Amino acid sequence: MFFTCGPNEAMVVSGFCRSPPVMVAGGRVFVLPCIQQIQRISLNTLTLNVKSEKVYTRHGVPISVTGIAQVKIQGQNKEMLAAACQMFLGKSESEITHIALETLEGHQRAIMAHMTVEEIYKDRKKFSEQVFKVASSDLVNMGIGVVSYTLKDIHDDQDYLHSLGKARTAQVQKDARMGEAEAKRDAGIKEAKAKQEKLSAQYLSEIEMAKAQRDYELKKAAYDIEVNTRKAESDLAYQLQVAKTKQKIEEQKMQVLVVERTQQIQLQEQEIIRKEHELEATVKKPAEAERYRLEKLAEAQRCQLIMQAEAEAESLKVKGEAQAFAIEAKARADAEQMAKKAEAFRQYQDAAMVDMLLEKLPQVAEEISKPLSSVKKITMVSSGSEGVGAAKMTGEVLEIMSRLPDTVEKLTGISISQGVQRHQRLCSAIRVPGSDALTLLPVGFASCSQMTQKKPGRMS
Repeated sequence: MFFTCGPNEAMVVSGFCRSPPVMVAGGRVFVLPCIQQIQRISLNTLTLNVKSEKVYTRHGVPISVTGIAQVKIQGQNKEMLAAACQMFLGKSESEITHIALETLEGHQRAIMAHMTVEEIYKDRKKFSEQVFKVASSDLVNMGIGVVSYTLKDIHDDQDYLHSLGKARTAQVQKDARMGEAEAKRDAGIKEAKAKQEKLSAQYLSEIEMAKAQRDYELKKAAYDIEVNTRKAESDLAYQLQVAKTKQKIEEQKMQVLVVERTQQIQLQEQEIIRKEHELEATVKKPAEAERYRLEKLAEAQRCQLIMQAEAEAESLKVKGEAQAFAIEAKARADAEQMAKKAEAFRQYQDAAMVDMLLEKLPQVAEEISKPLSSVKKITMVSSGSEGVGAAKMTGEVLEIMSRLPDTVEKLTGISISQGVQRHQRLCSAIRVPGSDALTLLPVGFASCSQMTQKKPGRMS
């Protein structure tokens, strides 16, 4: 059976036909089951935090040192790998780390005891190299190689290192102040020299500038005289030429004006002709068309008004005839009704008057009770012997109605009770049409009179 491992691991095969054991770092190997055994060992880099607390140096000063070391089992060196397998095969990485850490710490403490605090503090590189050299020679025998070692921290509880720092700090500050003062002095001297040189150069430059300005002004005055002379001549010649040019321009302008006036006259004549045609087309012809349209509209309106007047006259005529016919028919009906009423009154006299009085009794009762309907509030006062409330009010209205027949009899001489009795006797003897027996009908003068008018021979 084949087994494989990565580059950070080594395999050790022992057993049948494997004497001495076969060691393979980062590869594969064939193993016979049951008669051969395979074991693995890690080749990873191990980080060790080496702390040495309160170690007395050569002068007896206790200090604490912390270093960082990187170690690993060397898989490429067969002898170191064989030594590591003999010592660490079957152990975990934490156990290997603990063994290497204890070894490194012992060497670190031994080197601290042979050096002074100043040597360790000022020359850390020397201390690291010594620890690396001593530890490497010892760990190689275990198959472990030291990859690197660095001094991380130095401190003490007696403020020894702090005191060393103070003296050095004071010396550095002193040197800094002295250097600063010397630098300021040198800078002041150099600055004064520079200012002096600057002023000298400035004055010399101003003198040269004044000389150049003077020469410039003299030459400029001479040049200005010559230039002004030539300029005056040029100006006079220019003015003369301008005058000649203006004269020619004026002549040309006059000619142009003459041509423009001639063309304007022609244009005005053409415009007059165009305006005449335009007025004829836009005013005269539309005015004639509008007049024709208005004439036709007026004629149509006149015909419409005539037809409307004739229609209204015909309508009024028809309405008048209809109204006249209706009035005539109504008059005939009223006359016939009045004749029938007169005949009825002539035949029945007291009964007719009683019937009219009975018809008017509801209206009389309404007029009697009408003042009570408009009353908003009624205050009833009782003496204790009679009723109080709505029954009292309606009783008074009925009492007034009960006195009405006596009042009518006194005013007209007709007794309502006697007239009603005669009316009942008269109407009860009326025979119903189509029947052999006599039938009693409801009391009412209108129904009785109607029956009498229809069948006067059936009454007995």
